[in-house]
Amino acid sequence: MFRVRSIPTYLALLLSLVVGAGCATDQSIRAQATDYHKELEPAVLTDGELRDYLQQLGQRVVASAKELHAQKFGPKSAFKDDSSWMFTNEQFHLVNSSTLNAFTTGGDHAYIYSQLMRECRTEDELAAVVAHEFGHVYARHVHKGSDRQYAVLGGAVLLGAAGYAAGGKEHGKEYAAYGAGLGMIAGNFLAMGFTRDDEAEADKLGFEFYTHAGWDPERFGGFFQQLIDKGFDKTPEAASDHPSLSSRVAAAKQRAAALPATAHEWRKPPIADDARFTALKARAEAVGKTMPNDQSLARAKLLLAAVPSCLVPQESQEQVEARATLEAAQAAEQGDAKQK
Repeated sequence: MFRVRSIPTYLALLLSLVVGAGCATDQSIRAQATDYHKELEPAVLTDGELRDYLQQLGQRVVASAKELHAQKFGPKSAFKDDSSWMFTNEQFHLVNSSTLNAFTTGGDHAYIYSQLMRECRTEDELAAVVAHEFGHVYARHVHKGSDRQYAVLGGAVLLGAAGYAAGGKEHGKEYAAYGAGLGMIAGNFLAMGFTRDDEAEADKLGFEFYTHAGWDPERFGGFFQQLIDKGFDKTPEAASDHPSLSSRVAAAKQRAAALPATAHEWRKPPIADDARFTALKARAEAVGKTMPNDQSLARAKLLLAAVPSCLVPQESQEQVEARATLEAAQAAEQGDAKQK
């Protein structure tokens, strides 16, 4: 059994092992994604019709990606290890949040915010976002951010040790688990985000998944254009970790123009026509209003709001405030651990 005085030596060894690990594995990313989901699950809209619709839409994207994977389409990272899990376990969740966003944790879960669904005018726009998110999974972009993740893990180990020391023999394990848990959840959310190249690659991959799945290639950039029309493309690209919305729209148009003449054969009817899609959006809003705003939901919505946007070049005030709240909570927990 480790004594409190042995913790610094133990931590130094553990931290060196963490940093020396070098990169994340599919197993570690998927496990981390499962942990995230436990925190976010209170915000998931569990309505059967909405759940089934979004999963059906997501699986249509996944089936398209699986076919392209068999054709060796995509970057080397898509073929690094056994990728079968990507095409059998992916879950798509509609979450109750007023933030305009969507994201994936790189494992078996992807999240579409209800506000984003409300902003989509057609299923094509929603499908383009879902395909983009799966592009991040397919290219293992979360794995590329493993250095940030391991740095956060190191911080969580330190915070957990502080909890162990504060808890003493009787409550050490309990306090350590609580401290490390908060450090991991808050820290990873604060560190989450993709590079400009990641976002551009997810657009490129997503376009192929989307078009081969049967949606209108001319509408892939429709949601980005809508964001431009609403004034979201004000940040210079050089000052952002995202491609500009205008460049993403232009790239989508170029890709649509470069499709082979046979591409029209890929087209399929939408899962939901315009009338049903409008009804589903209204249903999502109505169901969201009936969810009890308890502490677990409030925490999940705070974490959702803190995630960097995968779509908009600049952060909203809500995202800035949510991240500041998490940082303050994390600092307060560290302070409490030191005082005990």
